[in-house]
Amino acid sequence: MSQQNKPTRVMHLTYDMRIGGTEMVIKNIIEGSASESLIHSIYCIEEPLGPWGQELQQNGVQITSCNRQPGFDSNLIGEIRKHLKQHKIDVLHCHQYTPWVYGCIAAMFTKTKVIFTEHGRFYPDFGTWKRKLVNPILCKFTNHITAISKATKEALVEHENIPRGRIEVIYNGIKPVEVNEEEVTVLRKKLAILPGTKVLGTIARLDPIKNHKMMLDAFAMVLKEHPDTVLIIVGDGEERDNIEKQIAKLGIQDKVIMPGYDPKPAKYLALMDIFLLSSLSEGTSMTLLEAMSLGKSCVVTDVGGNPEVIKQGFNGEVSPSNEPAEFRNRIQYLLSFERYLIFSRNAYVDFENRFFSAKMCSNYKQKYDD
Repeated sequence: MSQQNKPTRVMHLTYDMRIGGTEMVIKNIIEGSASESLIHSIYCIEEPLGPWGQELQQNGVQITSCNRQPGFDSNLIGEIRKHLKQHKIDVLHCHQYTPWVYGCIAAMFTKTKVIFTEHGRFYPDFGTWKRKLVNPILCKFTNHITAISKATKEALVEHENIPRGRIEVIYNGIKPVEVNEEEVTVLRKKLAILPGTKVLGTIARLDPIKNHKMMLDAFAMVLKEHPDTVLIIVGDGEERDNIEKQIAKLGIQDKVIMPGYDPKPAKYLALMDIFLLSSLSEGTSMTLLEAMSLGKSCVVTDVGGNPEVIKQGFNGEVSPSNEPAEFRNRIQYLLSFERYLIFSRNAYVDFENRFFSAKMCSNYKQKYDD
């Protein structure tokens, strides 16, 4: 094969391939852009590999995984460098900060080009003086830096000392959620949701960062004006016990449904009239995009990428963070005169224009071609 027709080999460096937002982006990039001219592989620096990794392996994607040691694992740099040379990797796409550090150092003074994508920030966000000193050096050996939202970009500038001009925003993209209407009908009967009942809901791990407490406080207030309303909280996690105690304290046990974790929650999402996201911190929520792909109007908190995805008064409502009364007001506004139906089509059209997976894949493919 001539040099001109040689395929570009892209290796994604990440923590693992369990079910999550970053992992979904990698999966969508691979499934949406793999071709004879673009060959993808994955290198995970932690184990276990995870279900999406296993699925991609079964579909022929080469995946290497190792078990990173605590602290700074200098041996890992050598292993990644050896892999890059052995497999003639053209582009190393590093997902998240730690994989970028290891990957960038490993690729230094090789022919491999480096892309760094920041998928979100921890809350509360802060940097260290060491990172602020090291990051400008890593930037010199990095060809492209991308962030999944403008808020994430600004966090890299403020907390990581990465030049604003080096960072490009590429929004996450997904395939539209597919729903089996018969499953939805069966589920509605199973949950005993009566005709005329308005369904609010969220799908998220039960974690303090998702701030279910504020959502429940707001929902309890909504019930006073709209008693024919239920709330579905799909997910599981460390906060489950605290959430159940708060539901009991508020006396709304008969109005809150907690089915637990479901690996394919589309049927629950399809049941919802309004999707809620009460997080204290977000990058670009994949579940929020999934809700939009089903034409769901949304109420979200004004954090991270949320206000970039939800346009106030167009496809949903944006509420100040951690203010239950305001969150209640936004929900009631959509419930009044069923305004959420007006925003429904806007949500789907906006999803198609900005967050369809093909658009994201095209943007990253341009970076690989560069």
